[in-house]
Amino acid sequence: MRQPDSRNHPTRRGLLRVGLGAAALLASGAASRAAAPPGFEQWRENFHSKALAKGISEATWARAMGHVEPDMSVFKQIARQPEFNEQIWQYINRRVSDWRIIHGKEALKKNEALFARIEKDFGVERGTLLALWGVESAYGDPLVQQNHMTPVFPSLAALAWNEPRRRAYWETELINALRIVDRGWSTPEEMRGSWAGAMGHTQWMPEVWLNVGFDYDGDGKVSPFGRPDDALGSSAKFLVNRGRYHRGEHWGYEVRASGAAGGSRSYAAWASAGVTRADGQPFPQPNASAQLWIPVPGGPAFLLGPNFNAVKSYNPSMNYALAICHLGDRILGAPPFIQPFPGSERALTLAEVQEMQTRLTKAGFDTGGTDGRVGNDTMKAIRDFQTKAGLTPADGYGGLKVLARLRQGG
Repeated sequence: MRQPDSRNHPTRRGLLRVGLGAAALLASGAASRAAAPPGFEQWRENFHSKALAKGISEATWARAMGHVEPDMSVFKQIARQPEFNEQIWQYINRRVSDWRIIHGKEALKKNEALFARIEKDFGVERGTLLALWGVESAYGDPLVQQNHMTPVFPSLAALAWNEPRRRAYWETELINALRIVDRGWSTPEEMRGSWAGAMGHTQWMPEVWLNVGFDYDGDGKVSPFGRPDDALGSSAKFLVNRGRYHRGEHWGYEVRASGAAGGSRSYAAWASAGVTRADGQPFPQPNASAQLWIPVPGGPAFLLGPNFNAVKSYNPSMNYALAICHLGDRILGAPPFIQPFPGSERALTLAEVQEMQTRLTKAGFDTGGTDGRVGNDTMKAIRDFQTKAGLTPADGYGGLKVLARLRQGG
């Protein structure tokens, strides 16, 4: 779950960004102490006392924090949160991709019994959880863990030491991470995550691991790693307990809402006011409540129910919540939005993304593979190509314009 911004209570997630390598971050002994930024050693001594006062054992402290160095790359990552820098259609196209839809269907087939059990126990739609899983960790792909996750203690130590706006929050999360090690639930070596310290299949912050996570697969431990049962079951529990998820309700619908006013009312009242589903179907629960949202004038309009806000409790971005809800629908067979966003391109197909990656690689821009999934390496390759080709903005978005230019030979 994304780390919070200054306007929201802590949620749960960090972005899947490449930080420094583990070897550089876990240097120990005199060499590492000499490399510590000014002021860090004094902070570590002071925080050592705080940790012991909170009940952390000396052995856990020595193991996790005794020689840790702060990952200074986290401060650059804070300024790069893509839902605040991309146009909404780009944000959605990158997340609601052919790769995620195809692999989401495969993940559902492989874990059908697990999703049926979660729906029975918590009432959370399988599409929502599949989309969270796909966006947060590419359905638990080990390559994401290997290539795009870094040790969480260096990240949290840097934030707790020198992130001025929410230092108390980061200190608390660092204590939580130490408690996880203290309880024997995990090890500093296993605890690799995003720059903000979020870990595993559905990117748990340490606080969520401790206070929401539970043993859903009955193996005697709570873990966001390994089998997805604990991660998905606990994420459903999060949506219910913290997001106030409504059992049996859909998140909302794309609608036609010309001239409609805002506010919250029942679907039946919206229909009486002339608001209809964009696909022409009736609202299945006319007495449920919803709010109208039009993200961009001239683009698609939506009626949003309480479960949209439940997803938003997982990450406080409207764009994120819409991408998750739409991806869940697409995995389960729904079509793209009917009304396009102004100025948008359609999303590339899986074959087109693979072609783009192949052409970029041949042109000398390393995409890290040609699997049809646009990750950090592909985005960097696109950005570098855009810069060299004079394409503006050089935003790393790989769409039809980039592919057309590549087909022309750059």
